[in-house]
Amino acid sequence: MKFRNLKANEIEIRVGTITENYLTLLLYKDARVDMNILDETVGQMNWEREHREIKGNIYCGVSIYDKEKDDWITKWDCGSESFTEKEKGESSDSFKRACVNWGIGRELYTAPFIYLSEKNFTSYKNAKGKIATKDKFHVEKIKIEDGTITGLAIKNQNNKRVFMFNGGKDEDNK
Repeated sequence: MKFRNLKANEIEIRVGTITENYLTLLLYKDARVDMNILDETVGQMNWEREHREIKGNIYCGVSIYDKEKDDWITKWDCGSESFTEKEKGESSDSFKRACVNWGIGRELYTAPFIYLSEKNFTSYKNAKGKIATKDKFHVEKIKIEDGTITGLAIKNQNNKRVFMFNGGKDEDNK
């Protein structure tokens, strides 16, 4: 079973680390992307998911019907809690991780280190005295070859390109 690469508009971005001088960004996909790719690739009736609690952890199995074997093939993975909705986040995370086991979005693990200097974002101190940003970022373009990200452009909410990766070269826009 071969799944297509993620499209730029299917990839979300969140802040990883932030200081007054720099921030790092992380790429991720949400569960709806996985559901849509499963539906388009194998059909709505040819996949299913199941959740189980094992030793206090939530696991998800994503099963795909194999017509040649006339059997369901299942791949499992465990999730971790989210900061907002504990159980829902753990369930969603286990599903997304099980989908990665099938190959959906595996290219995200090849993402370059995304570092932005202070000129490419606005920071402030939040109510707890920690550095934060209200800036939002989106993937403008992505190039994936043989399961590896070889090109990536990221823009901010003002549509200014703030990061460019091309052929193994990181460029923090000037």
